[in-house]
Amino acid sequence: MRYQFDWSVLWSGQTGQWLLQGISTTLEISVLAWLLAGVLGTLSGALRTAGPRPFSALSAFYVEFFRNVPLLVWMFFWYFGIPLLLPRLAQDWLFAHGAEFWAGMFALGVYHGARFSEVIRSGIQSIPKTQLEAALSTGLTVTQAYRFVIIPIALRLLIPPITNESLNLLKNSSVALTIGVAELTFQTRQIETYTAKAFEALTAGTLIYLVLCLGLSAFMAVLEKRCAIPGLIARVTPAEH
Repeated sequence: MRYQFDWSVLWSGQTGQWLLQGISTTLEISVLAWLLAGVLGTLSGALRTAGPRPFSALSAFYVEFFRNVPLLVWMFFWYFGIPLLLPRLAQDWLFAHGAEFWAGMFALGVYHGARFSEVIRSGIQSIPKTQLEAALSTGLTVTQAYRFVIIPIALRLLIPPITNESLNLLKNSSVALTIGVAELTFQTRQIETYTAKAFEALTAGTLIYLVLCLGLSAFMAVLEKRCAIPGLIARVTPAEH
């Protein structure tokens, strides 16, 4: 028998709402995880280059730990392991208020924070030491110099690798379906289960991820252009004929 395509399953009945809910949940968990990863990555990356030895060692351990632990294992740990350490009342409250979403968000954010940390560290180390010396010569402390000079410059230089990590985070949000988060991949699988139209459902999911990622890439490209530092970020222009 030849396969009968029926694209209307993507918007008829409740399936259209499922897709919209999946997109909304994917964006929510990705944005929150990105904010957490950004804070952890920036703090950890800065401490690895200028922090006291104990904090530098702790940051290095954080990065190495999460570079060598699969995201899926870490997500299971947050969902199945962490709640067991909480009081019974806290467990009941948590599972009544979307424990799977928050477990997925924290797992994703902490995991990618380690990857962001390496990006930030490499960016800080690429800045000439004279920048730090000039900042210190104005009377700033090391902490103030990092806050007002070094980290702002590093973040502007690192938009391309940050874009890559942001795209990875967005795509890795699909792993949250394994703990029951009703994100986009979860919803496409649900549509396939209820309609038996796997090709249509998974094609829709693929195209939606593609649009989301291309949209994020376009936004970051505009941001990179606006934040470019003359003399530090070289742009290749077409050769004149």
